[in-house]
Amino acid sequence: MDDLKILGEMRADAPTPDADRLGGVRRRVIRDGRRFALMPSMLIAAVAAVLVVAIALPMSRSTPEVPSTPPVRTVLLNSETVLEKAAKTVEKRSLAPEPRADQWVYTKSLDRQPSDGKTTVQEGWTRYDGKQTAGRDREGVFRISDVPPDPNDDDLSPQQYREKLLKLPTDPDKLLAHVQGDRHWIDYPKEEAQSGEDPDSRAYRILSLYLGQQAVMPPKLEAAIFRAMAKIPGVGIEQGVRDAAGRTGLGLFRPTKGEEGRRRYLILDPRTYRAMADQTIWLRDELINGEVAFRKGAVFADAELASGIVDKPGQVP
Repeated sequence: MDDLKILGEMRADAPTPDADRLGGVRRRVIRDGRRFALMPSMLIAAVAAVLVVAIALPMSRSTPEVPSTPPVRTVLLNSETVLEKAAKTVEKRSLAPEPRADQWVYTKSLDRQPSDGKTTVQEGWTRYDGKQTAGRDREGVFRISDVPPDPNDDDLSPQQYREKLLKLPTDPDKLLAHVQGDRHWIDYPKEEAQSGEDPDSRAYRILSLYLGQQAVMPPKLEAAIFRAMAKIPGVGIEQGVRDAAGRTGLGLFRPTKGEEGRRRYLILDPRTYRAMADQTIWLRDELINGEVAFRKGAVFADAELASGIVDKPGQVP
């Protein structure tokens, strides 16, 4: 079973360990795959930003048993209390200096597929100005690739992303109002009327995306994001959620209509409140075309293992 095709309706840019994937590390730097897709049903069908893929699922009489994430007892916390504590913690950070245009953003991640539990570790580098990416292809050859300008691509380079973040309001109410109407993060503007994404869902999706940008995140804005999150109905936090790398953290989530059989978490470090992983856990068996596609306990994950700024591709922090 081809996990990437099956997950096309959830996250069509699920990573593959090759030069094309590493050439798209720029998309990871702006986190999530083009949009950090904690989205409503239409956008989860398009998910993680511009993510629609028409798929034809193979019929199968048997589904392999999937090693699920080892059970951990989670505790539902008071989200307002936790988010305010997070805001008070992060606003004490100092603003990180801006990298030079010719420096590189390094990322290392662990990706896990839900149908067989297979995990892969990815490393990639992207120039801060977005003009080049680097990584190893399937044969292990290290390659540096140019990224030509694309007027139809609304993704942002790390440099452009920082510029956007610095312009956002740091008052929680103003920030919430801004993201509820920010058309930049509408995946299909021409189909907005049919998307069905309400303002609260869009706000949660965009703020979750922003929380994946701590490498360039202004502390006052990060604090405002947590406080704005606390104002969105339905946001929950579970303590003790384990990511695909075996780490436990705070699982931030918001139930999505039509997706009750699985839960998508943004997992935060319980001490620093930095994002550790984007992870979906199946709460029950999921049937597609009458066949079990994903077992209860299956995990689809993108866990960040390391990141930082370096002077040239191939270096690690």
